[in-house]
Amino acid sequence: MAATKTDLVIVESPAKAKTIERYLGEGYKVVASMGHLRDLPKSSLGVDVEHDFTPDYQPVKGREDVIDKLQKASKRANTVYLATDPDREGEAISWHLKELLAIPDEKARRVTFNEITKNVVRDGIAHPRDIDQDLVDAQQARRILDRIVGYKLSPLLWRKIRKGLSAGRVQSAATRMVLDREREIRDFQPEEYWRLTATLQTDKGESFQALYHGTEKKKQELRSKADVDAVAEAVKGKPFVIGDIAHGKKSRSPSPPFITSTLQQEASRRLGMTPRRTMSIAQQLYEGVDIEGEGTVGLITYMRTDSLRLSEDALAAAGAFIRGHYGEEYYYGKPRRYKAGANAQDAHEAIRPTIPGLTPEQVKKSLTGEQYRLYRLIWGRFTASQMANAVYDNITADAVCAGHVFRASHSKLAFPGYIAVYDDNRDEDESEENGGKKPLPDLTEGQNATLEKLDPEQHFTAPPARYSEATLIRAMEEKGIGRPSTYAPTITTITAREYVVKEGKYLKPTPLGETVTELMEERFPDIVDVKFTARMEDTLDQVEEGKADWKGVLKEFYGDFSRELENAEQTLQGQRIKVPDEVSAEICPNCGRNLVVKSGRFGRFLACPGYPDCSFTMPLVVEMPGRCPRCGSRIFKRTSKKGYTYYACEKGAACGFMTWDVPTKEDCPVCGKTMFKLSGKGQRKSFCINEECANFLPEDKRGYRRRRTASSGESDAAAGEQAGTENEAPKPAKKTAARKTTTKKPAAKKPAARTKKESS
Repeated sequence: MAATKTDLVIVESPAKAKTIERYLGEGYKVVASMGHLRDLPKSSLGVDVEHDFTPDYQPVKGREDVIDKLQKASKRANTVYLATDPDREGEAISWHLKELLAIPDEKARRVTFNEITKNVVRDGIAHPRDIDQDLVDAQQARRILDRIVGYKLSPLLWRKIRKGLSAGRVQSAATRMVLDREREIRDFQPEEYWRLTATLQTDKGESFQALYHGTEKKKQELRSKADVDAVAEAVKGKPFVIGDIAHGKKSRSPSPPFITSTLQQEASRRLGMTPRRTMSIAQQLYEGVDIEGEGTVGLITYMRTDSLRLSEDALAAAGAFIRGHYGEEYYYGKPRRYKAGANAQDAHEAIRPTIPGLTPEQVKKSLTGEQYRLYRLIWGRFTASQMANAVYDNITADAVCAGHVFRASHSKLAFPGYIAVYDDNRDEDESEENGGKKPLPDLTEGQNATLEKLDPEQHFTAPPARYSEATLIRAMEEKGIGRPSTYAPTITTITAREYVVKEGKYLKPTPLGETVTELMEERFPDIVDVKFTARMEDTLDQVEEGKADWKGVLKEFYGDFSRELENAEQTLQGQRIKVPDEVSAEICPNCGRNLVVKSGRFGRFLACPGYPDCSFTMPLVVEMPGRCPRCGSRIFKRTSKKGYTYYACEKGAACGFMTWDVPTKEDCPVCGKTMFKLSGKGQRKSFCINEECANFLPEDKRGYRRRRTASSGESDAAAGEQAGTENEAPKPAKKTAARKTTTKKPAAKKPAARTKKESS
């Protein structure tokens, strides 16, 4: 490939620059812009709404050295290749670079890489194009919309509620979704239902269980104790007869490869990663990792995508790998192609390994723990998507007595297929009617069975679960709220503003979040309306496709918005909205009041509502199941100064108990004290820590591991992405500090035996 010695390639991050420079070789200089170098000013609106929404773009403060370096390098170069990320924001960054560095049109060329591999990089450089102004305009429209909403609404929230608040198209709609779910939970009325399990014995003495199904005429639900008693009375002392027996096979298909939203959901569910952390690690895998014996290699394709499309080369490589490593029967027989959702932009491939034959185990030594686990997830999902179905042998048998049917079933894996690589754990698809995993005895139609016992279980329907980060992302995607690049930053924003807090893995609106959302619902219904926000995303897509004028979109939005803003200012004049206190169950030891949740510079904490008469404060605690093994008091979850989670007695130094292990709901069958388990993901066996108990498990047998060094933080490119996302609010002049604590919390001491054996 011909090239001059003065060609310049500009990317966003140093890691990406290092990988691409290796692939291009001599004749190219590859440098990093470190993200955005030009943006709207932070100190003012930066948009002239009276004159066609003209933006006032300015160089980012503190980046003068980088700008100067790039200007000098671009002047010396014959051609400048702008190789920022292949999405709207990447297109806009390239455009800003061209304008900021004053690169002539004939000298500036745009290139994109869906994956950072040698062939793709060289092919991209060989086929450059002009900057796509429609993509740039779509990003400008999004940026200016977010700036107008944030910088116009946030000051109103500061004056009427408190300083430091913000509002935005996507973040306000997402907060509304969390609040609406909480309202559903509050309004939920549980309904009673019963499960009735019969333990039956055949004439050969073999026992099995069957679940009540209904009458011989129709399926029937047991809604009350009276319904259960009626069935029990009807079958009492009467024989059961085996009725219909059905044998069959059930085939299960693999899930499609990952898109951004499903990757974030699965990484949260399986690996415990936040969406933001997932995208940070994925960025590292995309930009390139030093692989022993291979050099720097981009391991996955671009990770911000909503498309399920796969290249023909990737499909062929996956098929060859599966046949070679697992056998012909494990291959589906032809490439599987998946169809994306109706709202998908389909700009990039699905997320997949760049080299399908490069297994996670081959690169494990060269990756951090987080990189390895995420790569294994991506590789496994992609490879499984091209494999044969898993096949199960199913058997279902009805046991009939007095016109009532009890159904037993069992499912056994006959052929693993794709599960050999990636088990998607869809256990909910498997029948629960077999009463367990125990195989059924060899039954024949007309065979008699004797009732050993009936086990009735009362249940109540549960309210809808609160959103977790993963399920909120799934709901946002389904409703068309935001796009792949905005999911993680949106959740980060609403939690940072304390509109929403995490309780365990679930998101719960705070009184502050409810107050702000209720004000928005009353005065700015469009901003928090999910359908309106989804329509705006569709409109931005039309701008990208060249079907709508970006300034016309802004003008149409701003007309209604400015009228709502003016009306709100007039209606709320002289008013100050009070945020209700979030009352906890903790009691102030000084005056006996219930402590309330407050916020300060260091996060949320508990404080006495009697301030200034009583100034007691304490850290916000989470009560755990079980009891302190020393004094029987409650156990609290706490965080050390270095960020590690530990568990301690509520009495603190007065008791002295603390541990790194997680308390469980189980009691030791020998001594009756609370059992504990190792921290971390997955199934963990509980153990007794009472040294005086015969069931005590010594520390050296609990499986503790040395803590590994934390992996590197987010890449500069990922940080650069944040600059273009919705978090638009001018910064308040001062941040209110939390009042000082008057009672000092005793320092928790790490047990000597555990100092070198912290659980990972």
